[in-house]
Amino acid sequence: MPGGRLTAQERRSIAAGLEGRLSYAEIARRLGRPTSTISREVARNGGPARYRPQWAQRATARRTRRGTPVPPPATAPGGAAVQAIVEMAVRSGLPRITARVHVDLLMAEGGRRTAAELAGRLGVSPASVSASVNFLIDSGYVRREHDPQRRRDVYVVDDDAWYRSVVISALQTIDAARAATAAAAELSPGSPVRDRLSKVGTFLERVMTDSMASADRWRPLLT
Repeated sequence: MPGGRLTAQERRSIAAGLEGRLSYAEIARRLGRPTSTISREVARNGGPARYRPQWAQRATARRTRRGTPVPPPATAPGGAAVQAIVEMAVRSGLPRITARVHVDLLMAEGGRRTAAELAGRLGVSPASVSASVNFLIDSGYVRREHDPQRRRDVYVVDDDAWYRSVVISALQTIDAARAATAAAAELSPGSPVRDRLSKVGTFLERVMTDSMASADRWRPLLT
């Protein structure tokens, strides 16, 4: 099995595999590489829809010249704790790069960094940072501010982010619950599927409504 950095030809093969809708595992099998190598390569260079082999090759060369920053080791102060938070976020469903972006913002003294700062600190592509922060913004964890002096966006984690994330998640679940309830109403009375969807819809809507009320009640703790 080959080791070391991916070659330009391998990157072209990855792009062809993505275009052919092959899985990461199948691309890895054809190249004789670990699946994790392929998924990491694609994630740090724009994702499946934006992966370009020539750009990935140049980006890797630039990272090699300047030296790729690495995550803090477990022996560094706070390193083990930071890594534990990242792993917890990954287990909760966040993609690893998104989790690393989120935790790096949380650990920033002012809770704010530019995309360039995030890319440089984490050793990932600007496209990967952009995809990650957009996901975090949509989920309410991060907000975007424009810095007119530096003419660039700054991404910010503030204390109220946790309230926003709870509310956004609850509202999304309530929408799904109401969709289930509406689907149940279209089915014949007495149908087991109708009964199941109706129960699930009602349960989820009430639980999420309680969750939002609880978030409102405890929001002062964040101020």
